[in-house]
Amino acid sequence: MHLSELDTPVLTADLDAVERNIARMQGYCDEHGIALRPHIKTHKLPELARRQLEAGARGITCQKLGEAEVMADAGIDDILISFPLVGEAKAERLAALAGRITVSTVGDSATVAEGLSSALARHGVEVGFLVECDTGNGRTGVQTPEAAADLAALVDRLPGLRFAGLMTYPTPPESAAWLDAARRLIAERGLTVERVSVGGTPTAFATHAVAGITELRPGTYIYGDRACIADGSVPLEDCALRVIATVVSRPTPGRAILDAGSKTLTSDLAAGATGHGFLVEHPEAEVYLLNEEHGMVDVSRCPSPPAVGDRVTIVPNHACTTANLHDEVVMHRGGEIVETLRTAARGLVR
Repeated sequence: MHLSELDTPVLTADLDAVERNIARMQGYCDEHGIALRPHIKTHKLPELARRQLEAGARGITCQKLGEAEVMADAGIDDILISFPLVGEAKAERLAALAGRITVSTVGDSATVAEGLSSALARHGVEVGFLVECDTGNGRTGVQTPEAAADLAALVDRLPGLRFAGLMTYPTPPESAAWLDAARRLIAERGLTVERVSVGGTPTAFATHAVAGITELRPGTYIYGDRACIADGSVPLEDCALRVIATVVSRPTPGRAILDAGSKTLTSDLAAGATGHGFLVEHPEAEVYLLNEEHGMVDVSRCPSPPAVGDRVTIVPNHACTTANLHDEVVMHRGGEIVETLRTAARGLVR
């Protein structure tokens, strides 16, 4: 069966491009002696996680416990959960997960560490804990190297936790001095920083320029998207994830309506680009507005605008959020369908 035979809208992924992207990132990490721990929040598919591991990845990264549980059920046995886990319910689930696989997690406060410790100790399991550091992104993370050392020392004293290192996202140039200071202060406490884990795709291929990094956690690289095209991390020809949609209306000469709206395409924007996706066949077009099931496209600048019934291929702005909108993804090679995969960890935000 060929992609042209599929009903629309439909999410597709080019396996040849997926494999090129996996090989390129793994090759980079191997060349520079960095452990690759890909983030599966992009694809949420055990099948692709296995491909990444088979290519040489050290383990995988999940953002939420629900994703990690799905991956563990699929036989993946080394997982980092890169999001602070707060509350007794999550601590109990983490303990259960730690009872069957190797798992590590992160946090930037004593509240997170102490909350996890009590549940882990009660169940007699141990989890590696990475101190999350804000090295310039302005999101989660301790704010100073001194705070990182203080939290590392606390974690080292807590039962059920083992201080395993530092984590940050992404990796701007100023990360080097920040992380170096944290490592020095932690060493003064008599502790060892085993791992320095960083992400993600936009800065991935400059990771080797920051001394002391041991682990890389990119996610989007496996699919690529419009943001990757803009930042140069994945070229258009290697953007594997695409939505096929149909023009269902041409109410005015300058406007086309697609059967792909906000329930099909991400509403996320891409830096340096306008609209909600790149139309491969009509690069002059702009998806300027999304309703639930309608995608409004400005085709006024297209030399040969699409007609009602024409199909278009869209590279989404953000692969991760787009993949999470779909129950399944159709995998193909050169347009010939290989298999259809269920998005096993879709919607698992707890």
